[in-house]
Amino acid sequence: MAPSGVSRHTLSVLVEDVEGILSRVTGMFSRRGYSIISLVSAQTENPGINRLTIVVDASERIMEQVTKQLNKIVPVIKVVELEADSTVARALMLVKVAANNANRPQVVDAVNIFRARVVDVAQESVVVEATGTPGKLAALLDVLESFGVLELVQSGDVALGRGPKAMAPPRN
Repeated sequence: MAPSGVSRHTLSVLVEDVEGILSRVTGMFSRRGYSIISLVSAQTENPGINRLTIVVDASERIMEQVTKQLNKIVPVIKVVELEADSTVARALMLVKVAANNANRPQVVDAVNIFRARVVDVAQESVVVEATGTPGKLAALLDVLESFGVLELVQSGDVALGRGPKAMAPPRN
């Protein structure tokens, strides 16, 4: 159980795509003893600029400190905390499930219910791709576990604010 006053926060951080930027950002967290729940780094619509989506469990006071410290890192362009009610966030999960000729139709039915996709079929297994909220992915995984999960990999959240407002970097 999380300590009182601690809640989940999602930060969207625009950074210059320079060598070592991920190490500098994660180092800032680890030096201060803050845990990162998930971290995703990806290119943006602007060449040379990446977006880091960082999910952390922390108090409001710690989030203020984190934001201030991130803004001090030179290749960091902009830091925004995304509010849950005005954010679209998704994660990706790939799961290899034991599936033979006898149970494959049931596996495919379960996958379809969750609007996931079978992306690879082998004689004794299928690989399923699913995107969604952590709750949706956990529910799908619960169903698939009855067939036998052979392998699993899951990304952290990627997130954008809703509506027309964009988190554009300042123009030079």
